[in-house]
Amino acid sequence: QVQLVESGGGLVQAGGSLRLSCAASGRTFSNQAMGWFRQAPGKEREFVAAINWSGTSTGYADFVKGRFTISRENAKNTVYLQIDSLTPEDTAVYYCAAYAGSRLFTGNVNSWGQGTQVTVSS
Repeated sequence: QVQLVESGGGLVQAGGSLRLSCAASGRTFSNQAMGWFRQAPGKEREFVAAINWSGTSTGYADFVKGRFTISRENAKNTVYLQIDSLTPEDTAVYYCAAYAGSRLFTGNVNSWGQGTQVTVSS
């Protein structure tokens, strides 16, 4: 299993942008679909976005509404989440996840990062 470390979170004003990064260690990264999830205080963890092994196919939660973009660089073992037009409702811990499969939504998540906090002030 890959080890995942997120970075890029922080405090930002509403309307701002952030790019989250997830660095993976392990030889299987380039063969795995990857995803981002988030968990707000008092709420369950929810799916945000996913990308297949090659970066040619992506999927998003309905609430994203074009504001989030997931991408990956297999040469750098890194997956990204660009978040634009942030709102206070985006405040959450954002987690990177590795799927067991290589295509979108195939296999369960078999590895989680520790999370990075995103806080959006109004």
